[in-house]
Amino acid sequence: MNIRPVTQRIRGMATSDGAGVKLTRVIGSPQLMDLDPFLMLDEFGTDRPEDYIAGFPDHPHRGFETVTYMLDGRMRHRDNHGNSGLLVPGSVQWMSAGRGLVHSEMPEQEHGRMRGFQLWINLPARLKMSAPRYQEYGPEQIPVVDVAPGARVKIIAGEVAGVRGPIDQPATAPVYLDLLLEQGASFSQTLPAGHSAFLYVYEGALAVGGESNTTPVVAQQLAVLGRGDTVVVSATAAGTRAILVAGHPLREPVARYGPFVMNTREEIMQAVEDLRAGRF
Repeated sequence: MNIRPVTQRIRGMATSDGAGVKLTRVIGSPQLMDLDPFLMLDEFGTDRPEDYIAGFPDHPHRGFETVTYMLDGRMRHRDNHGNSGLLVPGSVQWMSAGRGLVHSEMPEQEHGRMRGFQLWINLPARLKMSAPRYQEYGPEQIPVVDVAPGARVKIIAGEVAGVRGPIDQPATAPVYLDLLLEQGASFSQTLPAGHSAFLYVYEGALAVGGESNTTPVVAQQLAVLGRGDTVVVSATAAGTRAILVAGHPLREPVARYGPFVMNTREEIMQAVEDLRAGRF
């Protein structure tokens, strides 16, 4: 067993997106611009309706995937191809924008807490112009496994203790786990050695690494994980929750312009032209 060490710890940057939704940008900030194949990670969480009520009106995407994981609140999405769905607490939407779509994500509540994550994952060049598709699952469709005393894992993507999550994406072979650990509980997970990986603690605190080389990671910190084949964590605070995310790096050129992620500047210019011409 080759335990992955923590190579970097960062905190996100407060910002806003959409029509003024307040959030914390963790990947995609000056401290960590990307972690191939991951392009962006936003955490949103507020009890103040004025921080989220304006939502994310119509906006385009091309060339990558967005993963929305709701912890609290209700969010309605619609796109220009007639797709619509409602994200409720504990649900996941894995959207592959492919060659392009225009969609909106709007709160379906006027008070109460809105909380969750949005992750952007790159697509390889061969899939950037593929047909858009959705993988959307309610909380009852996402398996939860008790892996050890005081350790529970929700499996969005990947496999834990012989149980697989519902998401399928061979291009990046993602792992996306939501960990809930009581104080003193431990959890270990094997990951493909070549995958990029990170932990983001959103409640409590973890000690990450082997017994002789642990690194503390506290709430609202992201830990980039180094080379190895196993992640080992122990909770050092009650009610610790964290997401563990990993994926196969693409190692391709990246050209970015707002909501477009392609491989060349020319492809970005074509995306802008296609959007203006109504070809999304």
